[in-house]
Amino acid sequence: MNPPSYILGLSYGYHDSAASLLRDGEIIAAAQEERFTRVKQDARFPQNAIRYCLREAGVNLNAISTVYYYENPDKKFDRIIQTYLNFGLHGLKSFVQEVPDWLLNKRHVKRALQSKFQQLFPSSAASLPHLEYIDHHESHAAAAFFPSPFQQAAVLCVDGVGEWATTSAWIGSENRLTPLWEIRFPHSLGLLYSAITYFCGFKVDSGEYKLMGLAPYGRPLYAKQIREHLIDVKEDGSFWLNMDYFDYAVGNSMITEKFSHIFSGPQREPEGLITRREFDLAASIQVVLEDTLLRLARTLRKQSGIRNLCMAGGVALNCVANGKLLASGIFDQIWVQPASGDAGGALGAALAGWHMREQAPRLPQSGDRMRATLLGSSYDDAEVAASLRGLGAVFTRLEDTKLCPHVAQLLAQGNVVGWFQGRMEFGPRALGSRSILGDARNRDMQSVMNLKIKNRESFRPFAPVVLEEHVGEWFDIDRDSPYMLFVVGVQQQKRRQTSAEDQALEGIELLKCIRSEVPAVTHIDYSARVQTVGANANPRLRELLQAFHAQTGCPVLVNTSFNVRGEPIVESPANAYLCFMRTQMDYLVVGNYLIRKSDQPALVEQGDWREEFALD
Repeated sequence: MNPPSYILGLSYGYHDSAASLLRDGEIIAAAQEERFTRVKQDARFPQNAIRYCLREAGVNLNAISTVYYYENPDKKFDRIIQTYLNFGLHGLKSFVQEVPDWLLNKRHVKRALQSKFQQLFPSSAASLPHLEYIDHHESHAAAAFFPSPFQQAAVLCVDGVGEWATTSAWIGSENRLTPLWEIRFPHSLGLLYSAITYFCGFKVDSGEYKLMGLAPYGRPLYAKQIREHLIDVKEDGSFWLNMDYFDYAVGNSMITEKFSHIFSGPQREPEGLITRREFDLAASIQVVLEDTLLRLARTLRKQSGIRNLCMAGGVALNCVANGKLLASGIFDQIWVQPASGDAGGALGAALAGWHMREQAPRLPQSGDRMRATLLGSSYDDAEVAASLRGLGAVFTRLEDTKLCPHVAQLLAQGNVVGWFQGRMEFGPRALGSRSILGDARNRDMQSVMNLKIKNRESFRPFAPVVLEEHVGEWFDIDRDSPYMLFVVGVQQQKRRQTSAEDQALEGIELLKCIRSEVPAVTHIDYSARVQTVGANANPRLRELLQAFHAQTGCPVLVNTSFNVRGEPIVESPANAYLCFMRTQMDYLVVGNYLIRKSDQPALVEQGDWREEFALD
């Protein structure tokens, strides 16, 4: 019998460094480096994530046959040089600053990886694994298709930029991906959305979520200006950006001075007052993005004749656009990679290496291969207890039969509960293992969670987690949605009519309107970003939902990530306890251990913890 084959996939060097591990093509482990270092979107070599993956598999580096890196730096360098040549003197200053670093360091990823592995595993230096590059969009396409439940699918990847591609289309069949077409840098939907994000005063590569959350509060009044000045979209979805307004290609900023001329003044200062303009800009770019994606999808369906669609790339995390695409019926089924950003590129690189380079067949499967994204680290009962004791925590241990009914009762009483269970999620969403939970029926829960717990802007929406068999009773969706990647409508019978006084409200004041029986998760346009929990996913979360449903008649809870603004999602019991103590959460549940805030000794820290994490 042949020994198992292990493949490691890596992303690092730009943002969202991560590692993933396959054993004979099966996804064994995957994690982002930020979870271990506590540095949001950490770009450094993912040494902690690699150690975790090897530990989870019970192997050392000598067992790894090949390491696949999620993009090709040679092609990326070619794009950078050609871009500078095309822009001439305008990019001279940036050229002098950037290109020497590429010549000396960034282009030589294999050499850097070998050095990093030698430092990390000195005893394995004589037998380092083979290193190969996978193109960036091939990594995205592989992450989208190979873990999906489909044997054949059209694949659409949309992000900022990889080597050259910013948008690409593929056909996935069995263990092969065939490229159809691509749109190339500098023309990028992702970078257009990021440019508006930047202009609205939010941080690029993280503030895009905020822009999407702002959109329902505004009107698409600037959509015409965006289409007239910034982007020309053809009927087939292909597009061209007017680079007179953008500086990201060869400059030090996302936009040029001309940008402000079409949007009534300069960009909003970070942390400044959010005005009507920002609401309307968010609504406008969201409409333009959705329209362009729908056109691209129609073209891809017509070209491929395939009913199934897979998606990845950072833009695939725009769950509002995903919901519109699902509702359009262009494709019968849509599967979006839950780790669609660059962290997921580590997984895609490994899968592309296994199936495309090594030509291994796909494994028999029912459903997708992502294991509900529960691919990260976990802690057993003894480790949890030892950690809590070491922190001086006061806790009670509850038996399995009593835990979920008791926590459900606490939630029904209006308490906010930190929930830390089993293996950590891979990707940007907390899906019930590293979550903060609340009662979705509570009209004050959104503002309480945002301002007193997450320490972030009050407009940021929260997602409902719901028992899969009841989702159609509460939300306008007829299928499972396990990864919180589609925004859909709240069912009509669960909505509440707004008064004439409420209808006169604008902007953030709209949060005061009670729009449904689950107001904490209902957006102001009567939509919600739904996560379903089925019979085969996250058993303890499902048990908690069932207990809450039995006690209240409602199968829905608020689910948000276990962190504060600017902090990565918690990885360890120590991370969880510290976050719990720094906020106004009422209870913390780690495994079978229940911790009540009022029982804990005062937290004594040097300085203000709010300065520990950079604002997102």
